[in-house]
Amino acid sequence: MQTATLSSKYQLAIPKAIREQMNLQAGQQFTVLAKGNTIELVPIRSLQSMRGLLKGANPADYRDRQDRF
Repeated sequence: MQTATLSSKYQLAIPKAIREQMNLQAGQQFTVLAKGNTIELVPIRSLQSMRGLLKGANPADYRDRQDRF
């Protein structure tokens, strides 16, 4: 388990091992969620990093909204 300390400017430094594992870069943006007694940081991925995500998807296979029920 890694730990981080909140600075006097309310900043957190993400440990190097986690930055490397998650491939985080300086300037990376996060969605910050408060869940009970936990704070969750979810990296916001750029559109460039999601390029090719839907490659091979065929929209003809998706049902129309009215046919879903």
